[in-house]
Amino acid sequence: MSQTINLFAFQIYPYIALAVLFVGSWMRYDRAMYTWRTGSSQLLSSRGMRIASNLFHLGVLAILAGHLVGLLTPHSVYEHVISAPQKQLLAMVAGGVFGAACLVGLLMLLWRRLFNPRVSATGTPADTMVLLLLLAQLLLGLYSIILSTHHMDGSVMILLGEWAQHIVTFRSGASEFVAGVHWVYKAHIFLGMTLFLVAPFTRLVHIWSIPISYLWRPYQVVRRRQATLRYGPRS
Repeated sequence: MSQTINLFAFQIYPYIALAVLFVGSWMRYDRAMYTWRTGSSQLLSSRGMRIASNLFHLGVLAILAGHLVGLLTPHSVYEHVISAPQKQLLAMVAGGVFGAACLVGLLMLLWRRLFNPRVSATGTPADTMVLLLLLAQLLLGLYSIILSTHHMDGSVMILLGEWAQHIVTFRSGASEFVAGVHWVYKAHIFLGMTLFLVAPFTRLVHIWSIPISYLWRPYQVVRRRQATLRYGPRS
């Protein structure tokens, strides 16, 4: 039974999640283009919004970039420049720094979503669900950094990289590489695939827009309209 679950979770489920991500995103853009947005609540309450969003987006973009490069670069390519233990240490330090920044921003956004009356009144359950899923995923990732201190040889990192590379190249046997790793790594992978699965149906769909310019965009200026009184000639 455990082998069957492992096969489904880490060999079949990733393709289901990725298929829903691509097809679902395309269908939403084609049929509901005007819902393709972040649903920003800055106009409702701007207090703490800028620093929270910037920390969150900076952390997320850096973490995603690190995962893509770290997992999809074959060991045979980078071993001529950096060893597996050195790469793991680099990933732990960078992941810890950007993960902490992301966590602070995410907690600020979640607090705003739950306890700011104006924001919570106009939000949806899906908005809160996404933030909670991201929080769980981030905490698993940060905990995996702590676990990595017990095996600094880079062996688990190589196994996770082999899993990812087998998935993107449509090779069988991917689930075998993660069968023996700690449950935290497995939960991190599974929840990551779940985030891909729900992305087309939530505000996460805007990741396709690559909102890098968000980090330095100016404030939104809102001016109050003033009435002009006009008087006729005196009689």
